[in-house]
Amino acid sequence: MGIVEEEDKAMSRPVCTILVAAYNAEKYIAKCLDSLLNQTLKDIEVIVIDDKSTDGTREIIARYAAGNRCVRPLFLSENRGQAHARNAGLQVAKGEYICFLDSDDWLAVDALQQAIYVLKSNLLTDCVLFNVINYYSETCQEAYPMPPFEMMTGQEAFEKSLSWSIHGVYMVRTDIHRRYPYDETCRNYSDDNTTRLHYLASREVRLCGGKYFYRQHSDSSTHKIDISRYDYLKANAHMKTMLEEMNCEERILNLYENERWLNVVGVYMFYFKYRSQLSQADNEYGLQEIKHAWKSIETRRLTCRNRVKFGYIPLRHPACWPLFRLQEEVYFTLRKLIGHL
Repeated sequence: MGIVEEEDKAMSRPVCTILVAAYNAEKYIAKCLDSLLNQTLKDIEVIVIDDKSTDGTREIIARYAAGNRCVRPLFLSENRGQAHARNAGLQVAKGEYICFLDSDDWLAVDALQQAIYVLKSNLLTDCVLFNVINYYSETCQEAYPMPPFEMMTGQEAFEKSLSWSIHGVYMVRTDIHRRYPYDETCRNYSDDNTTRLHYLASREVRLCGGKYFYRQHSDSSTHKIDISRYDYLKANAHMKTMLEEMNCEERILNLYENERWLNVVGVYMFYFKYRSQLSQADNEYGLQEIKHAWKSIETRRLTCRNRVKFGYIPLRHPACWPLFRLQEEVYFTLRKLIGHL
């Protein structure tokens, strides 16, 4: 009896699970779910996680779940952000592979089939990127600016993700995803960490032709002018900790520390540009976060260029924080004067 049950369980395992985290998405989620139900690949599991929505999202999810066996709804009792919601779905996912679909995005009808074809045709491939189309309106759409490639190693994909020369929309083996669930350190930016860890853990990364339509919003959280922007530094710090815990080679740690340093300077630019629009308390908080990140940088890992270029000189002696700030103020003032800010 036990053997039969195990066989039935194996046979019933869907080839792919799609995680859809939703919060107040009543305007878009029907199109999202319709695109999944219309896929040419039918052996799928759709887990839709409602993150304590306050609009009609929950009712729409319940309606789709009632009419479609492949749709599994999860209704969370507390709003804790997209990463937590996706992790709730990840815990119960049954698919051999996993991908996400944001509740305001949608897939071309053959997107999942194309991704699975690449994975099944290349036994060493653990991760497959979709063909992302940035959607602004019906008359304005453009492909993510990424050179086409056939295959790269996971380490190569990790390195290219540091500058987002490749995007972070993909399908990955479930065992890798379970090993590295979504990072919940911050509501914003921590998903970058998850993507990079998935790439690093993959033997091969490939690209498929399946289209993922990524709706662009001018009011998205990453475009807002508020103190959540400083979460970027916290997310970066946690990523460094995870890389160290993985005992990554020195070259990887050096690469990431340089990226982290560039982000410290980049976040100071945000402070310089927008402090007049934020409260004194918010600005004090921002400077505190920048100072904390500045102090934590391992300057020995920085390239010569990132140590000596004006605007990027670490000046890391504890007494040099005022000098570092002075450098940044002069640097960004000059950039503003010549129209490069």
